[in-house]
Parts: sequence; C-alpha cells; structure tokens
Amino acid sequence: MPEAVEGGHMGHLDFRVKNKIFATLSTRDGVEWGMVKLKPDQQRQFVSSYSTVFEPVSGGWGRQGATYVLLKAARVAEVRSAMMAAWLNTAPKRLIEKAGL
Repeated sequence: MPEAVEGGHMGHLDFRVKNKIFATLSTRDGVEWGMVKLKPDQQRQFVSSYSTVFEPVSGGWGRQGATYVLLKAARVAEVRSAMMAAWLNTAPKRLIEKAGL
C-alpha cells in the first residue's frame, strides 16, 4: 500500500497513510487482534462472508465500520483484502489515482 507506515498510539501498533490510521494491532485477553477501518457496507460483507474472522467493534466506532480481525482464524488473503479496503477508505484520492488503483 503506497505510503503506508507503521506507527503507534495508546500502546497499539498502527498503520497509517498520510498520518491517518487505517488499521491497528493489539492483544486482548491474550489473543492477537487487528482492527480495520471499513465502511459499514464493507463491514457487513466481511462479517457475513467470514464470521469467524471479522467482528464489528462495539459501540459507535463499530457502527461506523471499525471491524476487529481475529488473526489466529484469518487467512492472509482475507486480511490483505480488508487491509486494502481500509487503506483505500483512508488514503487521499490523489494518492489512490497516482497508485493506479
């Protein structure tokens, strides 16, 4: 993902594009989770297609599309697809166009 960088906040590793977070990694109750910032319709599709991997974040963030990813249950292709969707949702349009996406 063009211009994606690793960073951190609140004790979590995060992934950003143009200083905007599109995904995070964390441990909850000893289990490794990711979070991707999807649109609500994308979230519904991922949760419906891969219910053992994707779960809406509770509360308002989840209603806006923030989605947990259970990493131990996920396959690379599923995570890659969700990460790319989150990056596309966050990156500036000119960067997306420059990347030919």
